[in-house]
Amino acid sequence: MLKNSKIRVRFAPSPTGFLHIGSLRMIMLNYLFAKKEKGIFILRIEDTDQERFVKGAVESLLKTLKILKIDFDEGPYYQSKRLKIYKKYADQLIKEGKAYYCFCTEERLEKMRQEQIAKKQAPMYDKHCRNLDPKIIAEKLKNKETYTIRLKIPEGETIKFNDLLHGEIKFDSNLIDDQVLIKSDGFPTYHFASTIDDHLMEVSHVIRGEEWLSSTPKHVLLYKYLNWEPPVFVHPSLMLSKEGGKLSKRKGDVAVEDFLEKGYLPEALLNFIGLLILSVPDNANEVLSLKELIQMFDWNKVHRNPAILNIEKLDWINSRYIRKMLIKDLTKLCLKYLPEKIDYKQKDLEKIIALEKERITKLSEIGEATEFFFKDLKYDQNLLKWKDADKTETKTSLDESYSILRDVKEKDFQADKLKAVLMPVAEEFGNNDRGKLLWPLRVALSGRDKSPGPFEIAEILGKKKTLERIKKAIELIK
Repeated sequence: MLKNSKIRVRFAPSPTGFLHIGSLRMIMLNYLFAKKEKGIFILRIEDTDQERFVKGAVESLLKTLKILKIDFDEGPYYQSKRLKIYKKYADQLIKEGKAYYCFCTEERLEKMRQEQIAKKQAPMYDKHCRNLDPKIIAEKLKNKETYTIRLKIPEGETIKFNDLLHGEIKFDSNLIDDQVLIKSDGFPTYHFASTIDDHLMEVSHVIRGEEWLSSTPKHVLLYKYLNWEPPVFVHPSLMLSKEGGKLSKRKGDVAVEDFLEKGYLPEALLNFIGLLILSVPDNANEVLSLKELIQMFDWNKVHRNPAILNIEKLDWINSRYIRKMLIKDLTKLCLKYLPEKIDYKQKDLEKIIALEKERITKLSEIGEATEFFFKDLKYDQNLLKWKDADKTETKTSLDESYSILRDVKEKDFQADKLKAVLMPVAEEFGNNDRGKLLWPLRVALSGRDKSPGPFEIAEILGKKKTLERIKKAIELIK
């Protein structure tokens, strides 16, 4: 770790598309650690791969982070605006004999790769340009031949470093490729730019996915060549699907934006990701705020095994946050999932949302859950029947409900008052089996076998619409 420095960490995405749910886990790891240690969280945009650059990706990232209320202390810094810095250090490495110009064409490199694959060898650069005569190099540069700059990996050495989670790791330098540092378009590779920036930005801990573990010896060597002290390296395990495979958009959502669009609350999503980072004791409270996650952060609690994207667990956590919300705030968030034209007043709309508040796991479910309030119903005749009741018994039941509710005054069309009127009748009508009266009534009002109670539905529908629906069901069952 850098001497005399405070904790400084970074999230450094490439703007090649959406924010991956696995990347959100890396953001959270850096963020929780920085906040716990009262350190600095840096956002750096690694936009040096011009071929893969996606327009609008940075704006989308910033928007998503804003929704999640994850603030960065510095940045965003853009690597594409720092090209002169990388060239300066590349020239220094060449001058010191630690890097070299490579003039190999794409055609030659591809032919070499194919030959190695045919021989069942791991594709590696054959160091063709590593020891070119200085006069030849000067001539090629004078003729403005296309070149890259490669790192000169030492031969026959063991490159080792310590990882905070994995301990000491060793690599045989003979198995490491002479990494390209500067590409033919003048842009640096990830390996070079990130190492330079991590040092210049005084990053104390490089926290990134386990997939970068095999690249770290190249970075360690760069620190050594430039006479810089390396940061602490941390490579947490990857995030996998529930089946244990790599996360794929073909198999489900992997973009954070998609989760938010489906109605997962930002606080719930961060809570879920936090549990994929930190272990909590059995039977401990798992509904944790961002502040609580920061307070409990400890590297000893960070999971060593791969994180599993368990959507059922996310649904459970999200449902807990939905239940805690004020109905006014929840209704406001649910509006985008409801029909554009709504005949209900705000207070009735809030009653509708309140009925489903305990039943939904994400906001996008509210549309389907409440649609029977907003559209004409199509009844399943058989669904209206209670248990083994026939059509005649079902019609008699609906007639009874209709006649009772017809006599209730409009001002008394409230769930508790309707319950007081109907319950005694239901007991008597069904000979202690209340379902004989209440089941057909509930289905007549909702068109469903699973819905809120008939009293609550009737209150929201109002007397006129309630009687219309019962009458329609009676006509159907005749």
